[in-house]
Amino acid sequence: MSSSQTSDPFTPKPYWNPYLSGIGLGLVLLAAFVIMGRGLGASGAFSSAVAFVVEKIAPSHAHSNSFYAEYLGDGSTNPLKDWLVFEVIGVFIGGFISGKLAHRVVRSVEKGPRISTRKRLFFAFVGGGLMAIGAKLARGCTSGQALTGGALLNFGSWAFMMSVFAGGYAMAYLVRRQWT
Repeated sequence: MSSSQTSDPFTPKPYWNPYLSGIGLGLVLLAAFVIMGRGLGASGAFSSAVAFVVEKIAPSHAHSNSFYAEYLGDGSTNPLKDWLVFEVIGVFIGGFISGKLAHRVVRSVEKGPRISTRKRLFFAFVGGGLMAIGAKLARGCTSGQALTGGALLNFGSWAFMMSVFAGGYAMAYLVRRQWT
């Protein structure tokens, strides 16, 4: 029997080739431009969902606020019908299915030996909150800025991504001892 036939069927499969994955992502981005007339991004989906909830709780406030009104439009359409909402839902579902097929879905918290699970989750929550604030200030999330803006050669998108990498490396230097 060959080694592939005797291997454990529950062993995680290798990751995809990053170059082929990048080409695939580029084709998805191109298809988004051709079919939908705009690129990819996730923060718009969350903004649409927040505008929808605020409108249900305080409709007059939602329609008088320029931020929410932008996502609500003229009120004749539901902001949750925005295709970006379904894009984000598809990312979650597709990621889960991909993880299950590759035997990579496990219940665990990735952390180093010098940090507690509680502290790791706290840092993850704070980091996610800072990324959300940064996405609003930058007028787009990393997927929208890097993929869509980068593909369109927007100077601001390239500056944003260089700042993300610089900030990530600087922060990694400060917290690296937590992971070793």
